[in-house]
Amino acid sequence: MNNIELAGFSMHRQNREVWTSTSDTMTTEMQEIAITEEKPLLPGQPDPAKDAEAAARILLDQGQEHSIETPHGLLHVTLHGTSNTRRPAILTFHDVGLDSKSCFSPLFEFEEMQEIVKNFTLVHIDAPGQEEGAATYPMGYQYPSMEQIAEMIPAVLTYFNFRSVIGVGVGAGAYILSRFTMAHPDSVEGLVLVNIDPQARGWMDWAAQKITTLTSSLTEQILSHLFSQEEMSANADLVKSHRDRISKAPNLTNIELFWRGYNSRRDLILDRTSNFKCPVMLVVGDQAPYEEAAVECNSKLDPTTTSFLKMADAGGLPQLTQPSKLTEAFKYFIQGMGYMASSVMTRLSRSRTTSLSSSYSMEGERERSRTLSQSSQGGQMPPSPSHTMEVSC
Repeated sequence: MNNIELAGFSMHRQNREVWTSTSDTMTTEMQEIAITEEKPLLPGQPDPAKDAEAAARILLDQGQEHSIETPHGLLHVTLHGTSNTRRPAILTFHDVGLDSKSCFSPLFEFEEMQEIVKNFTLVHIDAPGQEEGAATYPMGYQYPSMEQIAEMIPAVLTYFNFRSVIGVGVGAGAYILSRFTMAHPDSVEGLVLVNIDPQARGWMDWAAQKITTLTSSLTEQILSHLFSQEEMSANADLVKSHRDRISKAPNLTNIELFWRGYNSRRDLILDRTSNFKCPVMLVVGDQAPYEEAAVECNSKLDPTTTSFLKMADAGGLPQLTQPSKLTEAFKYFIQGMGYMASSVMTRLSRSRTTSLSSSYSMEGERERSRTLSQSSQGGQMPPSPSHTMEVSC
C-alpha cells in the first residue's frame, strides 16, 4: 500500500473515531435529558401539588397556633384563615372549665356555620394556662385578674395586624370581652355575649361560695357554673363528659386559678348611654344558670343596639347543644352590621311566625350610615326591631 493510500485510510479512521465519539456524546446527552425530563405520574404515584394543597387545607382546618407575648404573660391563640382581610376577624373567648376547642369547635365546625367561616378569619384565644397541653403553673403563681386578661387582647390584634374584631364570648369569656370592648370601643364592631353575668359576687354569694368550696370539689363547682340543676338531670351524658374532662385535666391547677379569678371579678358598670358603642347580642338558655343575670344585663343596655336571644329548652352551653339556632341568629347579627347581606336564612326565618315571642332586632333605631353603605352589595337587611327573641323551634 502506497503512502497516499495509507494517508487516506488514516483520515478515514480518524473521521470514523470522531463520528463515534460525537455519537457517544449525543447519546449520553440524550440519556441525561431523558433522566431529567418530566414524566407523567403513573397510577398510584403521589402528586406533590395536590399533597401541598391538602396539607394547606389541613393546616387551615386545624388552625395555626401562636404564642403571643402580652403585658401580663403569654397567650395561646389559634388562627383559622388569613389575617389579610378587610372584614373584621371573629375573636372568641371561652368560659371557665373549657378551652377554645371544647367551647367553640362544635359551633364553628357546624355545617350551616361554614358560610360564615369561609368569609371571616377566626381567632380563638385561650385564657392563660387553659389551652390543651399547657404547663402547670408553679405554687404561688400570681394569675392575672379578669381586667388584666382583657388588657392582653390588644397585643393579639397588634400581632395579626387586625383593625377590628367581632367578639364572641361565653361566661367568663363574655365578661373579659366586655371589659376589652369598653376599654377599646374602636376595635370592636360587634359583640356576642353568651351567659354574661356582669355583677361581682356580693357578700352572700361570697359566703355561699366559701361553703360550696368546703363541701364540693373544684370539678363540681365548675359544673354548677356551666349547667343548671335541671340540665344536670336532663343531659347526663353531656355533663358526665365535661366532669371527666375537667377532673382528669393535667392542668387542673391552672383551671382553679382561672376559676378563682372569675369569682373575684368586679362589677361591669353598665348604663344605656356610656357602655358599648357597637351592636350587642345577648344569648342565654331558658334553663341556664345565668338566665336572670343575662336578663338584668339586657335591661341596662341600649335597646336600639342590643338584641336578646333567649333560647327555649337550652341550658348553659347553647353553642354546644343548639348550634343550629345560634348559627342562624349569628347570621342575622352579621347581616345587621352590613356583612353577608345575601346570605340565605333557613330555620329561624321559616319559623318566625310560630316560634318567636317578639320580632328579632338587629338594627333598631340606631344610626346606620356604615351599615347602609356596606349593604349596597345587595340582599335585604334583617327585619327591624324589638329587643327580644325566644327560639323554641
